[in-house]
Amino acid sequence: MQDISGLPKEGQQLINSYGDEGFRVSGVRYDGSVLVMPEETKPWPIGDIDQLTLESLSELVAASEDIEILLIGCGTSMAFIEEDIRTALREKGIVIDAMGTGPAVRTYNVLLLERRKVAAALIAV
Repeated sequence: MQDISGLPKEGQQLINSYGDEGFRVSGVRYDGSVLVMPEETKPWPIGDIDQLTLESLSELVAASEDIEILLIGCGTSMAFIEEDIRTALREKGIVIDAMGTGPAVRTYNVLLLERRKVAAALIAV
């Protein structure tokens, strides 16, 4: 596991580590993929970027007033996100940035610590 460190505000979700098919977020281990919002982390039943749909992001869309940037950790490498998903989220004021899961974890932590309105949809590696 690769360790990540930093000091979030009270209650914020900082990703401590990733790998071994899961994540440690604010000290809690999650097996499999996760949705990480600034103050909540949930299991995400996506095992591959090809399973990504707007419906699979519905919890993040529901929290859209708290999110301006959505990082999508696509697994071991970057992938193309369908334009209909990008457009629907952009209409909610959310910009998508897709990249490998490792870079998405690191970017999420930096943006969170910068007090940005960020969330991450991360496929386990």
